[in-house]
Amino acid sequence: MKVMAIVLAAGQGKRMKSKLYKVLHQVCGKPMLGHVLQTVREAECERTVVVVGHGAEAVQAYVGDGAEFVLQEQQFGTGHAVMQTEELLAEEEGTTVILYGDTPLVTAGTIQQLLELHTRAEAAATVLTAVMPNPQGLGRIIRDEAGRVQRIVEQKDCSPEQTAIKEINTGMYCFNNRKLFEALKQVTNDNAQGEYYLTDVLEILNQAGETVEAFCAPDFAEGIGVNDRVGLAEAEQLMRERIVRRHQVEGVTVIDPLSTYIEADVVIGSDTILYPGTFLRGRTVIGQDCVIGPNADITNTTIGNEATVKYSVVVDSEIGNTSAVGPFAYLRPGSKLGAGCKIGDFVELKNAEIGDGSKVSHLSYVGDAKVGKDVNIGCGAITVNYDGYNKSLTEIGDDAFVGSNVNLIAPVTIGDGAYIVAGSTITKDVPAGDMAIARERQVNKTGYAEKIRGRAKAKKENAKKNKS
Repeated sequence: MKVMAIVLAAGQGKRMKSKLYKVLHQVCGKPMLGHVLQTVREAECERTVVVVGHGAEAVQAYVGDGAEFVLQEQQFGTGHAVMQTEELLAEEEGTTVILYGDTPLVTAGTIQQLLELHTRAEAAATVLTAVMPNPQGLGRIIRDEAGRVQRIVEQKDCSPEQTAIKEINTGMYCFNNRKLFEALKQVTNDNAQGEYYLTDVLEILNQAGETVEAFCAPDFAEGIGVNDRVGLAEAEQLMRERIVRRHQVEGVTVIDPLSTYIEADVVIGSDTILYPGTFLRGRTVIGQDCVIGPNADITNTTIGNEATVKYSVVVDSEIGNTSAVGPFAYLRPGSKLGAGCKIGDFVELKNAEIGDGSKVSHLSYVGDAKVGKDVNIGCGAITVNYDGYNKSLTEIGDDAFVGSNVNLIAPVTIGDGAYIVAGSTITKDVPAGDMAIARERQVNKTGYAEKIRGRAKAKKENAKKNKS
């Protein structure tokens, strides 16, 4: 059975009150449409068509070649949106799943179960339903004695008995593709809104004696569509809970789920511990037995096994096995730590490769640098990598020692085992095994301290007199 998907994403989303097209608003680090398209892929749909309208260019730019597109220039209802795909899909044999670009919580597992029921029942259409605690304003599912769907009744048309029904229409379906497009030809816009409704297809199929089934989603949240910023925040909260629970089941300890933020594409190994205030974003991958947090903000970073990151920000970087970062470190894009490295408090790295066992323990900046193995970079040492126009490289060999408050003026190379004396400003290469000193010889002037203080005191008193 060939399975296709139509994703309806043409609505303007006026209630979002945003310049950004609605389905591109993010939930847990990914546009809502991205979540839906991932669900479609995981449900093994062979062909996906996205119906776009307002903001079509932005949507197509985001999706790229991940789907086909049709344009719904004017929005005349859900049935009208599906009609726009006729040229692409009407002649296909198989089953078509219809989803919405603003329903990021629907899962591939639920779609697969929907398809299984649809196939088993040999149905012309199968509705995805959900049991809502508060179904106010939503269309109710009316079933017959056999449990098949008779019709969907909108809230305003419900009798008191129908209003008590909590099973609602999510607006998501699967159809026999041929029968879908045949029924669409019979849908009219003879209603108060002057629109073509997809729900009318179900009534048309029922009247034709076709089987219309319904599958109830195991979690009502899967049927939630986002219409405004309130709904966006609610979807974010529900997905965060789902993501945290998935990692917990897979062996990750999350000390406080309510204060831990994990985006959708993050991967975490077992026996890793996440402390409160942790933010894991983008395509971050964390190994086993790590300790992350408190207050670690990590984006698009790969972290090896048994590593530690606390009170630090890490972006587009790599951290090797058993390395420790923080507290209060900042790893900017391009930072790469080997195994067993130590990056301590108030250290900033940028586009720097740090070899196995090397340490930058505190108050230093290392940018545009390649540092070898077992190097010690002392407190306050920096690589001076920018001349106002160009970035230059600093290279430090294995087993080198860079003393406190050293300036390495790039481009410069420090050889293996070299020793840079504290306070030096290095402008020339240092060969392997050499010691470099680059500072003025100390001169002590006897009794001169009192003269300096006297001048400073007189200057201060004259300033006071001038003000008065």
